[in-house]
Amino acid sequence: MPDNLPTAIVTGASRGIGRAIALELVKTHRVIGTFRGRRDAAEQLRSETGCEIFQCDLASRADRDALVAFARERWPNLDLLINNAGMAPRERRDLLEATEESFDELIAVNLKGPYFLTQLAARWMLERGAGRIVFVTSISAYTASVNRGEYCVSKAGLSMSVALWAQRLAEAGIGVFEIRPGIIRTDMIAKVEKAYEEKIAAGLLPQRRMGEGCDVAKAVRAIAGGLLDYSTGQVLDVDGGFHLRSL
Repeated sequence: MPDNLPTAIVTGASRGIGRAIALELVKTHRVIGTFRGRRDAAEQLRSETGCEIFQCDLASRADRDALVAFARERWPNLDLLINNAGMAPRERRDLLEATEESFDELIAVNLKGPYFLTQLAARWMLERGAGRIVFVTSISAYTASVNRGEYCVSKAGLSMSVALWAQRLAEAGIGVFEIRPGIIRTDMIAKVEKAYEEKIAAGLLPQRRMGEGCDVAKAVRAIAGGLLDYSTGQVLDVDGGFHLRSL
């Protein structure tokens, strides 16, 4: 792979949306894809694409520091950070039954981790005065699901993080963007996929199909390719029209 290609870190790249993003970006970028537990899936991604992989628990400050150090050893610059990694509650519970342990875990992984990884990436990008940062959030940033409140709160906080980092980094020439997926076919929704399919068939989405990882990856492609460089802070809804309101 040529040494002059732009560089990208994709968190949570071993499966689902992150895998689709990594598969898209390796066409034009040198990529490090992170994983937390599924080394087998990460190794498969590496064998298919040639990208590098790095085990990283985003909730861990030491792991975040190690990830950026690993990238700095290989590249002089970081061109693109994709904050994709996240998790759903281990068990869906009504708000009245939800636990603090689940709340703390989701806030640490879904919100604190990307927030402070972005801090590290931004400091690196500021050395050159260029770069792009993407947060993959969710329609759950504004859609209430009372059986997974901690997930919704974490994604709402992540959405605000986009606005904060976009404002802070704009003058330095670093663009920050939010991609807000809707119902995307991944293993995260496997247990409720049938129920979602039924709701979609009944009219939940104006575009009557479930999204695929490649739909999100195409939005990343537009950002990575510089097509939205005058639109920092932009929210891209990749949701089949779920965000639309009609009477």
